[in-house]
Amino acid sequence: MPIKVDWVTVPRASASAVAFGMGLFSGRGSLGPGHQQAFAVTSESRASDILLRFFECCQNYKLTSQSSLKQADFRKSQEPAVDELKEPIFDEITATLRKRYGLNFTRQDTSSLWFLCKQEASLLDITDQACGLFSPSEVALLEWTDDLELFTLKGYGKSLNYQMGVPLLKDVFQSMEQAIKAKEEYSLSELLGDDSPLAPENYAPGSYEKARLRFAHAETVVPFSCLLGLFLEQSEFKQMQREEPLQYPPKPPQKRNWRGSTVAPFAGNNMLVLYSCPANSSSKYLCKYCTMNTPFQCLVVIILICVRSRFSRYSLSSNSKTLLIFKIACGGLFLIEKFHIILQERIVTPHMKHEYYAVCNVKLEKPEQKPATSKLSQLFHWLFSQRNDDTRSLEVDL
Repeated sequence: MPIKVDWVTVPRASASAVAFGMGLFSGRGSLGPGHQQAFAVTSESRASDILLRFFECCQNYKLTSQSSLKQADFRKSQEPAVDELKEPIFDEITATLRKRYGLNFTRQDTSSLWFLCKQEASLLDITDQACGLFSPSEVALLEWTDDLELFTLKGYGKSLNYQMGVPLLKDVFQSMEQAIKAKEEYSLSELLGDDSPLAPENYAPGSYEKARLRFAHAETVVPFSCLLGLFLEQSEFKQMQREEPLQYPPKPPQKRNWRGSTVAPFAGNNMLVLYSCPANSSSKYLCKYCTMNTPFQCLVVIILICVRSRFSRYSLSSNSKTLLIFKIACGGLFLIEKFHIILQERIVTPHMKHEYYAVCNVKLEKPEQKPATSKLSQLFHWLFSQRNDDTRSLEVDL
């Protein structure tokens, strides 16, 4: 079963990829007491990996100031605006903590206690120590400030945040299209038999890629989710595609879809699964999108593709209360020829106008060009200057 495993060149991502592979292939081979199957884990150079580490290769994301001697990091340049939004919340909570505990808390103290609260809760499942210092409403506000930061620095806050992830989006959908093409050509070769111009062995089940697993970080997962238009508020999907500014996530107690705990939790993931379900001489393909599955629990959309002959009828259903972007974008039945049409036109194509290197390459301002002085004019200038010097010397001697 051909399965490709890619990881970014960071040790913890490599460890995750290897551990996942050990579990996935356990009992399927003949290696060791666990009957492991051998598998390979590959990675690209950090300097050129535009699929999983596009944020490191994107010069416009890394450098925003070409005029200053010290070039500014894009995220660093956005932090003052984020801090300006967060400071009133921290000041308000700090003042409340002073009154509540009679201690001279500072804004930095509140920030440090909030960080400790998150570490205790996530790593140790302790919520009655540092977290116990805050009221539930204060915790909700502090979570919102974290969500603002994630939204601005990695999410929908700036279009560059997710436009640089277009190569990954394109690669994901192309790999699915290739799998469908291989299966359909295999089915066609079987149908035509000896008259088929296709070689069945090239498309037999197991001869083409069954899965592509990628292990990276939040800086990869969050932009990919944004490219799919996830975790938006109602009509914002179309706003995002029109590259219009989006509002910040609503402040508590208002409800919001954008939450760091669901957008990018520990061990967060996105998954597109393509199923083939033959029935009544027709091939049915089920494309299921899953996010943060525990285990494989789909939160967003299911697209049902029914392939008849050389045509496809795409119908849509959704089991998500969070977002119905595909229903908004593609509702109804479609008579089309290839699997990728709906996804390509509604999701992928709008982003394809943002070619990676056009988005990411730094556009240097050309220095003002001074007219070039010809060699001949330079020679005349030197001769006349020498003559003037000789004349001055003669006048002094006289």
